[in-house]
Amino acid sequence: MNTYRTILSFFLMLLLSACQNRNTQMKDIQNEQQKSSQIKAESKMVWIPGGTFLMGSDNPDFPDAHPLHEVTVNGFYMDEHEVTNAEFANFIEATHYVTVAEQALDPKDYPGVPSDQLVPGSAVFTPPNRKVHLNDALQWWTYVPGATWNHPFGPSSSIKGKENDPVVHVCYEDAVAYAKWAGKRLPTEAEWEFAAQGGQGNNKFYWGNELKPNGKWTANIYQGNFPDNNTIEDGYAGVAPVKTFPANPYGLYDMEGNVWEWCNDYYRPDYFAKSPKVNPQGPEDSFDPDEPSAVKRVQKGGSFLCSDQYCIRYKSGSRGKGEVTSASNNLGFRCVKDKVEGDK
Repeated sequence: MNTYRTILSFFLMLLLSACQNRNTQMKDIQNEQQKSSQIKAESKMVWIPGGTFLMGSDNPDFPDAHPLHEVTVNGFYMDEHEVTNAEFANFIEATHYVTVAEQALDPKDYPGVPSDQLVPGSAVFTPPNRKVHLNDALQWWTYVPGATWNHPFGPSSSIKGKENDPVVHVCYEDAVAYAKWAGKRLPTEAEWEFAAQGGQGNNKFYWGNELKPNGKWTANIYQGNFPDNNTIEDGYAGVAPVKTFPANPYGLYDMEGNVWEWCNDYYRPDYFAKSPKVNPQGPEDSFDPDEPSAVKRVQKGGSFLCSDQYCIRYKSGSRGKGEVTSASNNLGFRCVKDKVEGDK
């Protein structure tokens, strides 16, 4: 087996690697918070008024989103779009933070794997040149050594000219670190879903009940035969710059498609049956019966790879999930902030 095939065979394991101790980095980030307002180009935040809504879904395809239930959330501020490459670059420059995808891998965690093959990197969507069965994601996902937030397709790639694209290859703890530096936090799942509905209620899609209102695509998702033939009807084979597609009634962009977005909640498929009715914060721990040993957090909104053929969880009320140290080139985040005394 050659080196490439060896790396590919282990890429899912690498994506589920244990977090290294980040106390030193987090301390540096806290020290930089006082300076950050003078350095970063902060995205506009919009006020989400809060209220009561129906959360989850009665769609039989989404059993972990059952039951459809009434939830009330307080008002909060939310980034109008995903955190961009430019914004994340300012964070890196200010804090010298090293993302999980850039960290060295400890051979002790991978017994039997040659140390020279334990190369930092991340998962990149790599479409095959033929039709394939949809039961094996390794046919379109590749572990690419050197793929990071600023080299999204590997060491030879760059984000130059893509400053307004959503940052990707960001793990949960990377997103938390950025949020703390920016004086913000990650949204709860309930906050995210309330904001995505835009005050329009629980429809089939967050934008309404028609896939293409007035014959136009309103989100960056996949068209064509997945994963080998993207017809690119919406104009984008991969991520689209933020604010490319229309905003929802709250003024929020890309609440569906483009990139998955981290939420702060742990993931459990049974949580909605017992979650609080007011400001739910998620369960106390994580459990996914498909991977019982993995620690997972909720992801919302789908990505440019979602369609009715595969990954239909761009639809309203559905839930995504991700291992906290996993990253890919269709995963990003946005932040929220609580209203404080003196805010108008």
